[in-house]
Amino acid sequence: MRPENQSRVSQFLLLGLPIHPEQQGLFFALFLGMYMTTVLGNLLIVLLIRLDSRLHTPMYFFFSHLAFSDISFSSVTVPKMLMNMQTQQQSISYVGCISQVYFFLLFGFLDSFLLTVMAYDRYVAICHPLHYTIVMREELCIILVAGCWFFSCAQALLHTLLLDQLMGNTNWTSVSHFVLLGISTHLEEQIPLFFLFLLMYAINIFGNLAIIMLIISTPHLHTPMYIFLSNLALADICFTSTTVPKMLQNIFSPTKAITYMGCLAQTYFFICFAAMENFLLAVMAYDRYIAICYPFRYPTILTRMLCSQMVILCHILSHLHALLHTFLMGQLIFCADNKILHFFCDLYPLMKISCSSPYLNTLMIHTEGVIVINGTLAFIIASYARIISVVLQIPSAKSKWRAFSTCGSHLTVVAIFYGTLTWVYFRPLTSYSETEGRILTVMYTVVTPMLNPFIYSLRNEDVKGAFRKWCV
Repeated sequence: MRPENQSRVSQFLLLGLPIHPEQQGLFFALFLGMYMTTVLGNLLIVLLIRLDSRLHTPMYFFFSHLAFSDISFSSVTVPKMLMNMQTQQQSISYVGCISQVYFFLLFGFLDSFLLTVMAYDRYVAICHPLHYTIVMREELCIILVAGCWFFSCAQALLHTLLLDQLMGNTNWTSVSHFVLLGISTHLEEQIPLFFLFLLMYAINIFGNLAIIMLIISTPHLHTPMYIFLSNLALADICFTSTTVPKMLQNIFSPTKAITYMGCLAQTYFFICFAAMENFLLAVMAYDRYIAICYPFRYPTILTRMLCSQMVILCHILSHLHALLHTFLMGQLIFCADNKILHFFCDLYPLMKISCSSPYLNTLMIHTEGVIVINGTLAFIIASYARIISVVLQIPSAKSKWRAFSTCGSHLTVVAIFYGTLTWVYFRPLTSYSETEGRILTVMYTVVTPMLNPFIYSLRNEDVKGAFRKWCV
């Protein structure tokens, strides 16, 4: 904890390069030329690889992501530098500075990880050419790229949060840790709650892991629908693992404490995986829409390349969404009250105990949050409205039932997830009830991820058939 009498700056000055005023125009043109070459050259590479089917190989798949990363990497710093050269206003806001650091680190790490993956690709191609197509299959390429994005975001988040502690709001915050009071404060309920949540967590982990392993090991499940389902299962595992292990530990802990940094990190990953589940459910609705409304064009529309791009986009948007709300949470000031009446660092319970105004946080939840959550929900509803209208035109009752059965599992998950999520967050902060919030939060953080494997497997003949073969 830092001394409270230190000042906090609202902006920084970027002094730029040591250039004499008479050379500003020359260097502006030079850097603008290099930036345009970077953007247009790499964009051309991405488009060529996307449009030419002969380039749909692992090497060029990785190369296209590296080109996109290079565009983003340059765009984080150069436009701001060029603008400062012309306007002579060299200031950048505190939030702008932190955001720039985050994205600079993110794309810097992404370049590093992608270059490592490309080196592995060349190693397999040259040292094991006969096994190249077997080793570097599409599923592995997608996993490698997704892993690059995930670890880049995690590394960037870690360093940015540490920098935020050094630069910003901790000078004003007088608490070094929070106390998570948990689901119940009654001692006689602690042990039953521990075993109940341990059981649900174990079912969630093993059930979703079984779904992932089943899809990976069964060739006829390597279709877009099951690619999205495996990503949803992975998001469910991470989503629950963000909150439940700490809650189980705190049940028998005398302090029930979590550090300020740990609380912010938990908030980030909780929002990130919740948003990821939100986006994946929308993508799965689009998959069902194409499968039922355009069945003959399904393989040409939902190609492996498009599926991988949609999954990666889900990851990017999820991290951006989480980053926004975590940084806003980091701007709040916490004084004497550090007891959170919840089992994890959720947004509303933290805003309730803050001694500064959470107006901006609430505004962003009710604007950006509504756009992200309700926007995807509206997309899902529109997709199923179109699906229902098409299915009702099918003359065969058996065909209608088969079409509806492929959507029933997804609709069940959507109803539980969005119903509880909307009820908890999209209300005024003054009407938020801690007791009600804890119960409803358990529904979409623990119960829904636990039920997902059963909902999708019990209503899906392909999954049940693959599981029987897998067990034999």
